[in-house]
Formats: sequence, C-alpha cells, structure tokens
Amino acid sequence: MTSCGCLVLEKPEDHGGGAVARGTVKVAPGSGCGSCAGEWRSRSEAIFPIYVMGNSRASSVAAARGIVDSAGDPIWEAVQSEAKSEAEKEPILSSFLYASVLSHDCLERALSFTLANRLEDPTLLATQLIDIFNDVMMNNKDICRSIRLDAQAFKDRDPACAQYSWALLYLKGYQSLQSYRIAHVLWNQGRRVLALALQSRISEVFAVDIHPAAKIGEGILLDHGTGLVIGETAVVGNWVSLMQGVTLGGTGKEHGDRHPKIGQGALIGAGATILGNINVGEGAMIAAGSLVLKDVPPHSMAVGNPAKVVGYTEKEDPSLTMKHDARRDYFEHVAIRYSDDTANGSVVK
Repeated sequence: MTSCGCLVLEKPEDHGGGAVARGTVKVAPGSGCGSCAGEWRSRSEAIFPIYVMGNSRASSVAAARGIVDSAGDPIWEAVQSEAKSEAEKEPILSSFLYASVLSHDCLERALSFTLANRLEDPTLLATQLIDIFNDVMMNNKDICRSIRLDAQAFKDRDPACAQYSWALLYLKGYQSLQSYRIAHVLWNQGRRVLALALQSRISEVFAVDIHPAAKIGEGILLDHGTGLVIGETAVVGNWVSLMQGVTLGGTGKEHGDRHPKIGQGALIGAGATILGNINVGEGAMIAAGSLVLKDVPPHSMAVGNPAKVVGYTEKEDPSLTMKHDARRDYFEHVAIRYSDDTANGSVVK
C-alpha cells in the first residue's frame, strides 16, 4: 500500500452463486501524486462491478440494483481523489476544485454547488438554488442512483471523459441532464413554475431543452448535448445514448401524448429527428441525420429521410458500444427479418 493519496483498491471476492462482493475504497494518507490514475482507470471495472455497465444488459441491471445500497461510494471517492490530484497539477484551479468538490461531503452537495453556479442569474441566486437542489437531491433516492449511473455512463461511453470529475465539473451533457432531473422532481411536486424557470435557464446555459415533464431513465449519455430537444410527453428508457442535435418532438399542436418513446439501450445518432407518439424499440440504432416518423423495431438500424430499417443486430446494445457504423453484423439477419417484418407491417417503410 502506498501513501501517494490515490485510491487504494481491494479486489472483491466471489462468494459463490454468481454473487460478487462489493469492492472497498480507501484513501491513503499523503499529499497525492496522481501517478496511479492510469492504473486505477484500467482496474476500476474489476474493482467496482456494481458501478460498471460494460456492454451487457445484465451488468447494467446489476448496477442499478446495487448502487444505492453500496456500503461505500466509489464514484464520489474517485471524484475527490481526481480533484485533489488536479489541484496539485494545476494550482490555478485549486480554489475552484476546493469550492466545487473538496469542501463537500458527498456527490449530491458537490453537484448542487456546481449546477447552482452554472444556472444562477440576477433573479435566481446561486445560494437559493443550492438550497433547492440540496433539498431535492438529498431526499430522493432515485436521483442519488441516477447521478451515479449517469456519471458511469459518461466515463464508460465517452472517450473524451477520462475521469468522473470531468463529467461533474466540465461536461454540459452531464450537467444539463442532472439539472433536468431536479426540474423533473419539482414538476412532479407541483412546483411547475419553478421547474419551467429552470428549464429556461438550462436551455440558455447549456443549449439543451428538455421539458421537465419528460421521463428519462438512468445510465443516460448526452454526448455533447448541444441542440438536444426532448418534448413534454417523451419517454427515454434506461442506458440510452443520445448524440448532439437530437430532437424527440411532436408533429403538430395537438395535446396529450404526442412525443416519441425510446426503448432501453437505444442509440440515437447526431442530428436525428424522431417525431410523434411512436416507439423506437429496445436496442435500436437511429443513424445520424435520420428522420423517423414510424415505429422502429427492437434491435434494428434505421437510416435515412424518411428512415427505413436496413438491418438488425442480435448482439450488444448499441448505446453501450457506441458503434455508429453499419458493421456486417447489422446485416446478418436482414434477409429473413426484413422480409418477415415487411409482411406483418412492423418495419419502417
């Protein structure tokens, strides 16, 4: 065991029956050198299995089930260690990192501070927003779980996010998503004017417009986020990845349920537009720039304007692999599956 100040990791034990014991986290005393960061990142998947989604649905479900009941908080521990290391490497940021991370006792309070200072304006003061955000996050177990699973999603799927602290402090896709989560709770509490005021600020600051009534699952990646629009009655399932410029919109001025429903594990490419009360199936992939106006079957790939199904995959969820290219495996089943779905009318034509 070293005393560099980095995380000291202990490998979990297998107690049989397929159950994996939770890993433990300790912070070694010392000033912290940051030299262990690369080793920690390469081993984190083995050490913290309840936080890791990987490429399988099973590991994603296990993460959601175990994250709140974990004996420790490895993601928060990692954020603290990363912030300490970065403060030593970049002294000019030491005050910022202390105020944003190191002065807080949990991820929720650090996130409240960060979001409040991003969203404040002359009438929505940071001190007021911190109180509101803390009250929401410290009393809502769903958000406690979601902010960690979202952070893991960014770390796993975005190669530009090398550390958990980067998502918390610098990536507006993550920050806008967590701001939406707070507004969504306020909306459901009947505080709709405040929720709409937050939506307006989120749109101004992050260029991300998510209606607070929309329903969004956990383990979500908003990659870049710029130009993203999600309408009032839209539903986004768990583990979905959405690129920049995606629109989940309606098709007219009708009221009621009028926005798309995105299935678990779907990947929505940059600039894709999905309109109306339609379903994008689990594990489906919508190619960049596509216009989707009809249902898309599960585990299929839709491309074009208007979008058409061009293939299927029976393997990993595309949201977890983040592979947008039309690899051969997307076409392995197209001959049989496409003809069958065309016959029964379930394919997008």
